[in-house]
Amino acid sequence: MSVILNIETSSEICSVAVSVDGTVDFHIESDEAMQHSRALADYVEKALSHIARREMPLDAVAVSLGPGSYTGLRIGLSLAKGLCFAREIPLIGLSTLEIMAVKGMFACHDSEGDDLLVPLIDARRMEVYTAVYDFALRPVLPPQPMILDEASFRDIEPGRRMLFIGNGVTKAKELLASDRSVFLSARMPVAMDMVALAERAFRNSDFVDPAYVVPLYLKEYQASTPKNKVLRENAAAR
Repeated sequence: MSVILNIETSSEICSVAVSVDGTVDFHIESDEAMQHSRALADYVEKALSHIARREMPLDAVAVSLGPGSYTGLRIGLSLAKGLCFAREIPLIGLSTLEIMAVKGMFACHDSEGDDLLVPLIDARRMEVYTAVYDFALRPVLPPQPMILDEASFRDIEPGRRMLFIGNGVTKAKELLASDRSVFLSARMPVAMDMVALAERAFRNSDFVDPAYVVPLYLKEYQASTPKNKVLRENAAAR
């Protein structure tokens, strides 16, 4: 039996799930913005209490590595590392884009498996973090930041439908509308969407080293300039 604690903090949604042999056994989430640092520790404690009440051993922790929210990813990964070190259990690191692609597989009920999965993570203005996968999760287009325009994805496997999913869908709909475009949920993934990938990684002993793993940001963090004049002057003086 495999018991895995799944942590997803890559977006405004903070969520934790417990899976047992690939089935969701516990799940809790909140989409209250900017509350990850407060909510996550409480959610993990509730998940661990659930595991203890059922007298199950915790076999591994899985965490979404990004891309996504810089702050959310750091909070989720830090807590996941701490659990693995304290309990001496393995850590599973998952790509947020792959989690979204799997979510897209389950969301599209009329697909025969020959479509392309295109996760879109909003990165402000017209930029997204994206990739293109087939239904075996082989990358047709590797993970990357992209400025969306009418030509985006046009030359990728032109004869195949593209299933778009994620909070970048809202900005993509007008630009990318075509006969081959299918726009699925704009909601970002939660911890229970990680379960299939986490279970596969556990079976294959596909673990990451908690001492060295870092979030998959895809590009360097750029701090915004404070709007307040005093804060701006202080920042410039550093």
